[in-house]
Amino acid sequence: MTDFPGAKQLFTTVTNDGKLVLSIEPDTVKAPAEHEVVVQMEAVPINPSDLGLLTAPANMDTVRSENVDGHPALVADIDAAMQPFFGGRAGKKMAAGNEGAGTVVAAGASDAAQALMGKTVTIVGGEMYRTHRVMPAAMCVPLPEGAPAKEGASLFVNPMTAQGFINTMRDEGHEGLVHTAAASNLGQMLAKLCVKEGIPLVAIVRSDAQKKILTDLGVTHVLDSSTDSFMTDLIDALAETGATLGFDAIGGGKMASYILTAMEQAAAKRGAEFSVYGSTVNKQVYIYGRLDTGETILGGGLGLYWGVGGWLLTPHLEKVGMERMIEMRMFSVAERNGIFNSEYTSEISLADMIDPDIAKGYDKKATGEKVLVNPSL
Repeated sequence: MTDFPGAKQLFTTVTNDGKLVLSIEPDTVKAPAEHEVVVQMEAVPINPSDLGLLTAPANMDTVRSENVDGHPALVADIDAAMQPFFGGRAGKKMAAGNEGAGTVVAAGASDAAQALMGKTVTIVGGEMYRTHRVMPAAMCVPLPEGAPAKEGASLFVNPMTAQGFINTMRDEGHEGLVHTAAASNLGQMLAKLCVKEGIPLVAIVRSDAQKKILTDLGVTHVLDSSTDSFMTDLIDALAETGATLGFDAIGGGKMASYILTAMEQAAAKRGAEFSVYGSTVNKQVYIYGRLDTGETILGGGLGLYWGVGGWLLTPHLEKVGMERMIEMRMFSVAERNGIFNSEYTSEISLADMIDPDIAKGYDKKATGEKVLVNPSL
């Protein structure tokens, strides 16, 4: 064991009696093995993907502070209708936090581990909401000398997803992209990347304020789904760009259907050959988020040459292979203050994560409100 008094970790538990518990508990940090290092965590974002473990089960109107098994905790009730969806977690204490950054404060004997001693590194691998994380040295990417941990906090999930969307587009032979919830942190990264690489992008948002965010980044086709002209505007934008691949963060409802229907009608405007089965233009929407947890509803008018599927970063990275993944990670670091820059509206401590009012705030998933956790505070 290594000597890090006061080391702590956040756990998330769905209890057998239908409650969500977020607790902060003492952590024993094991000594790093030969090829491992200990990273003192200084910057861990709260991403939408993290909220799946942190707050997704809970009725946030019921949050309160309690002491659970001798540890300070946030407790919230889980509505009866939601409990079956989280039954597999019942009684299991789980760690959370997909990515983060910090300083290497202990290292194993290998040259690779020792070379990281004292360096600020960006890491991924789960269990990041803690004061110290033991990691394989090979999984740590050093930031340039003098770069603060904050610059490395969000260099995996969103940057790698944005690059992964473009990998998928190219691998499947599409010419452009459609993206929903497009003013999000990820959406802004994707927009900047598409502008840089000259990739046609049709961005779908829900307000004028969100629209301005993307037009200011140079995106030509930014559509507000709340307007009466949305479908007409979408068909026109797809006809102009030729985009036949969509990535949908909403999931539930009819958005995937709207996109596929508009793609089919756009194909007609572009002069595609038709038959009784619809156009011969392949149309694909991947659902990668569930901002709407309801059913995905598909209507008519899609033709028969289309697909709706799920898209997940980890299987994508396994598919592209280690060499491409390393290229993507290095590009993320190089563009940490450019394409993949993340702005945070607040910085909180580990203890703040279980404050009921603060938890309600980071659970909102509001555009432009990204929270950074500094476990070293």
